[in-house]
Amino acid sequence: MTLDDSSLQKFGFIKRETLGSVNIDPLQTGGLLTDPAKKALVEWGDGYSVCDFCGGVLDQIKKPPIYDFIHQVLPEFLGCDEARVTNGARESKFVVMHSLGKAGDWIVLDGLAHYSSYVAAERAGLNIKVVPHSGSPEYSLDPEGYGRAIEEVTKESGKPPALALITYPDGSYGNLPDARKIASVCHEYGVPLLLNGAYAVGRMPVSAKEIGADFIVGSGHKSMSASGPIGVLGVSEAYAPVVFRKSKHSKVKEVELLGCTARGATVMTLIASFPDVVKRVRNWDPEVENARRFSAMLEDMGFIQNGQKPHSHDLMFFEAPRFFEISEKVKNGRYFLYRELKERNIHGIKSGLTKYFKLSTFGLGREKIEFVADAFEEILKKYENV
Repeated sequence: MTLDDSSLQKFGFIKRETLGSVNIDPLQTGGLLTDPAKKALVEWGDGYSVCDFCGGVLDQIKKPPIYDFIHQVLPEFLGCDEARVTNGARESKFVVMHSLGKAGDWIVLDGLAHYSSYVAAERAGLNIKVVPHSGSPEYSLDPEGYGRAIEEVTKESGKPPALALITYPDGSYGNLPDARKIASVCHEYGVPLLLNGAYAVGRMPVSAKEIGADFIVGSGHKSMSASGPIGVLGVSEAYAPVVFRKSKHSKVKEVELLGCTARGATVMTLIASFPDVVKRVRNWDPEVENARRFSAMLEDMGFIQNGQKPHSHDLMFFEAPRFFEISEKVKNGRYFLYRELKERNIHGIKSGLTKYFKLSTFGLGREKIEFVADAFEEILKKYENV
């Protein structure tokens, strides 16, 4: 390919077509930038903006106040002893897995774990034992299943797993398992627990210490209104020396973090949004009420919400038998729902999905929730004779 002017025309400024839509995508609603973060994005967008102030260790930068954020307020927010920022929740998980386990060791995952938990374990050279869920429609997890999985690993390998992980909530159904009980079960066997809170930290109250988790992971770009990719990692005092060990070759650098992690616009938008994120976490109860209201409205129309009931998170999974029937009868039916929602300025359900889909009501408020529900009802009526 020749890099002439004509071949470069597709690049440069790229307009984001979904900007301004009512957003019900569960990956995006918690990551929308606050106004202070939008200002920080411009101010600190240059590649080495934060590095200009670094004396060798990112989390030691006093001005801008990265040190205060990482070492003072973030541990309190996460309910842990020490914290760091990373390049994403999956990197946080890998850091813990790689520092605690050796190639060939085992890890226990819940049956609803995100694919990145599997990939992180695979990259660390770990074997995986899965705690099964109950299946449709609740997809619930039995905390005692962790005990059985740990015993199976111990019997098969001769030693307990290096780590257990619980997804809180899971990214498919929005279920909140009994994490306290799971932590208790794991600790009975001497196995540390990692809480994957990519859809919890920044949206709802969650504390590693209150749950009893040894590690907690969050996502800045999914749930903390940061531009990202950026994640947060909280660690208990007992494991901090292992996870944050220093390099023998560059004595100020932490090995598992490769010396430096999220910087520039990623960490500065995270910090800029943080006061608003703390406030919205305190206002979590109305979010749960709105999610339950929305679920009830859709179920009155014939949709079926899977997962826990009553639901306790904004992320929900629905079966849509009538939409699926319509999709089988109309032209280009797989995409009819996407088109209908787009015409109503609603974004978030993936193109091609009609039979099942997941969505989030986070941050929409009562008026927009009713707008989306009304849109679903309008679409059903439009095709009632199909």
